[in-house]
Amino acid sequence: MNRYTHSLAIARALSEPARPCAIRAARLIDARGVRECAWVVARDGVITACGTDEMEFARQTADIDNIIDADGSLLTPGYVDIHAHGGWGASFDDGAEGIAMARACHMTHGTTRQVLSLITNPLDVMEHNLRTVHAQMASRPDILGSHLEGPFLALARKGAHDPVCLIDPVPQVVTRLLDAADGSLRQITLAPELPHGLEAIAAFRAAGVIPAIGHCDAGYTMAREAIDAGATIMTHMFNAMNGIHHREPGPIPAVVEDRRVTPELINDGFHVQDPVVRLAWDLVPHRIALVTDAMAATDCPDGHYLLGTLDVNVQDGHARLVSNGAIAGSTLLLEQAVARAVLNLGIAAPEAVEAATLTPARALGFDQPNAVTGAPLGLVAPGYAADFLLTDPHTWRVERVWCAGHPMP
Repeated sequence: MNRYTHSLAIARALSEPARPCAIRAARLIDARGVRECAWVVARDGVITACGTDEMEFARQTADIDNIIDADGSLLTPGYVDIHAHGGWGASFDDGAEGIAMARACHMTHGTTRQVLSLITNPLDVMEHNLRTVHAQMASRPDILGSHLEGPFLALARKGAHDPVCLIDPVPQVVTRLLDAADGSLRQITLAPELPHGLEAIAAFRAAGVIPAIGHCDAGYTMAREAIDAGATIMTHMFNAMNGIHHREPGPIPAVVEDRRVTPELINDGFHVQDPVVRLAWDLVPHRIALVTDAMAATDCPDGHYLLGTLDVNVQDGHARLVSNGAIAGSTLLLEQAVARAVLNLGIAAPEAVEAATLTPARALGFDQPNAVTGAPLGLVAPGYAADFLLTDPHTWRVERVWCAGHPMP
């Protein structure tokens, strides 16, 4: 099956009714810990029972013929990525076909739910892309909504964003973006020090959008003000912001101090070096959300790609702008980020899984029953969405995927 056909098969599977299913003989790992010889039962896209008692399993599955023997594989919740731009050669800015292709890339590797990040573009293009994401959500339960990374970014910290399109978040522009998203905008990254930055944070928060501090030149005090105004995510911590200095603390200590904030982290060993990843894990335990910031080249060969309208070269899996060599997103998968955390960094498996499941879900309110997914996300527990993975216990490579009870092809 080629990738285009695969993307169509995933979309088709998600549109069909979810059959009852059950998995047994698994090593269950989620944010609550590890359970051996575990099982789970799902009906109508929701987990109805899980446990370790075999007699209870037999009772729960008496009418189910779709039972999978995990044979000791890891059973985890499906991964949730709240910051990614594309994969398999396509971007989430590329319309319905691009969204289907990029989602297939990440779904295949265990990311069952995803917020679609949209790059900085001319305002009318961003409005169009917001409407496209909103329209796709009607038939795609795996799409949680959109994330605008821009256009309200600091010029000095723009990274791979087109400087021509960067603007101040004046009220009329904020209103245009909210209207275009029509309730589907989940998160927006902005620089709080912009002239209308704090005002925009409050306005987005009032509209149900989570503001994220990022691509900014803010210091400690400004970051504190942004958090108090309603910013409760930090976009890719350490990247595109002031670092920590003993006389100029910068925004990171403000986030570390405030448990209301969820810091994103790109664990690819390139954006953030391993010693700093370990440090971050100790500084903000149970608050890190692993993200990919993945661009179109994800799970593709090295070569030439586009990020918006900007030319990107990918070499050894690292993406940089052709124009100035700036880092241009990543080619990371959450599957790899979790594996690196456990196998390379020695992070406890439940904590690594938590950072790719419950924590990102909680950052946007999806750890509770909600209007988008219905059932909450992030745990393998009764009442939660039937999003789960079977993963190789040695390599942490994803072997099988279910989203809302649908087995993925």
